[in-house]
Amino acid sequence: MKNEFLPAIDQCSSRQEWEKICWQRILKSKSLFDSLITPYERHNLIIRAAAIDRMNSGRSYRQISEELWLSSQTISVIKKAQKESNYRSYRQRGKTERKKRKYGSLSGYAKKTKKSIPIGRAVRTKYGTLFIK
Repeated sequence: MKNEFLPAIDQCSSRQEWEKICWQRILKSKSLFDSLITPYERHNLIIRAAAIDRMNSGRSYRQISEELWLSSQTISVIKKAQKESNYRSYRQRGKTERKKRKYGSLSGYAKKTKKSIPIGRAVRTKYGTLFIK
């Protein structure tokens, strides 16, 4: 492999442009691509491409799932990636799309009843629930 195969970062106007140029050169060089990607990563790429192919041919999530052994959530993520033309993992999506939990001083019980949270073990009696320390 040549030392000058990939351009220096300072030769490009932005890091994104540099990454695009590098990716194109890696894809053109089969030997470099094969040396960089693991068999597991290759398998994942093939499965994603096959899932996109099956979706484009009109197959249902269930049919794709049975044929390729994928979960419906994985198929859904691949479909979203195809629409956005950018694959992002579940972890990456969670940083921006999932709702963050809000932790407060009162639990759900206390918010509903407007009472303080009882301390102790709850024991049910014929007179109601008692909390024993």
